[in-house]
Amino acid sequence: MIYFFYGDEEFNIANEIKKFKSKLDKDFVEMSYKYYNNPKFPDLIAALRTQPMMFGKMLIEINCLSYLSGKNSEDGGFDDKQIDQISQALEDCGENLDVIFVAQLPPDSQKKIDKRKKIFKLLSKYNAQEFAQIPSYKTAELESWIKNQAKSKDLKLSDDVVSEILIQIGANLRMLDSELEKLKIFAGKNNVTKDMVKEICVTNEDLFVFADYLVGENKQKALEEYQKLLTKKHPLEILSVLHTLLHGRIQIKAYATKYSPDDIAKMINMHPYRVKLEIQKLKNTTLKNLVKLKKNLTDAEYRIKSGQAMLDLDKEVEFAILQ
Repeated sequence: MIYFFYGDEEFNIANEIKKFKSKLDKDFVEMSYKYYNNPKFPDLIAALRTQPMMFGKMLIEINCLSYLSGKNSEDGGFDDKQIDQISQALEDCGENLDVIFVAQLPPDSQKKIDKRKKIFKLLSKYNAQEFAQIPSYKTAELESWIKNQAKSKDLKLSDDVVSEILIQIGANLRMLDSELEKLKIFAGKNNVTKDMVKEICVTNEDLFVFADYLVGENKQKALEEYQKLLTKKHPLEILSVLHTLLHGRIQIKAYATKYSPDDIAKMINMHPYRVKLEIQKLKNTTLKNLVKLKKNLTDAEYRIKSGQAMLDLDKEVEFAILQ
C-alpha cells in the first residue's frame, strides 16, 4: 500500500508512522524498515521496486519534502517521463510492501507545499492525509485532542483540568502528550486535579515566572529565578525558551495599540487568555526595552555557540540579564 502524509504537525505524523513500525516483525526490524531522504530518481524507483524478504511485511519511509517545496518551475526535479515511471512503479508495488511518502514542514518554516506539482497530484491518489498544526486559538479543538489522548492512556480528565493543562502547557502536541504521561504516573488510579497539573507540569510555569520578572525589569528576582532554573535546565535550553517567550511578547506589545486580544491571538497563534494576561503584564514595559533584552540574549547565545564566551555559560546569560 502507498501512503502520503504531509503537513506541519510533526507529532501526529510521527505517531502514524510509529503505528506502521509496530506491525513489523520485531526480530527483523533492521531489514524490514528502510528510510530514504529525498532520493534522486534512480534511487526512488529502486526503492519502490524493493521486494520484501521472507520475514513478511516491509515498510519504506520516503522523505519527499524537497519534491514538493522547491521552485514552481520545477516539478520535484522530475520530468513528465519520470513522473510516468514513478506512477507505474507505485502501481506495481506488492501487497507486502508499505511505502509512506512524508512531507513534514519544519516548525516556523517559510516553506510551503506546492499542491500544483504533478508529483503532489500523483501522491494524493494514494491514501493521502494532511496533518496540520492546531492553532492555539482553537481551544475547543485542542481540548478535544487532549481528552482523546488522555483516553488512549486510560486517563480521565474533567473539563476544568483540561483547560488548566492547555493554559499552562500550550498547544505543542508532543509536549502535551509528554505531560499527560507524567500525570498518569503521578495520579495512578486517582482523578487528575488542577493542583496536580500545577505541581507536575511546572516546566513552562517556572520559565514564565522568570520571564515575568525579566520583562518587568525586576532584575534581583529574575536572577533568583534564574539560579533555580539552572538546577533543572542547561543555560542554552533556558535561552531557547526565553527567545520564544520574548518574541511573542514583543509581538503582543507591538500589536496591542491596534488590535484586540482575540485578533492578536489569531495573528500570533497564542491562547486568547494568555494574550490578555500578557497585555496586562506588559502594561509598564516599553517595546524598546523588550527589543534590547532580546538582543542582549541573542548576543549571549552567539558568544556561547561560537566559542567566544569570556565567562562561564551560566554567567554569560546572567550578564545579558543585568545589562
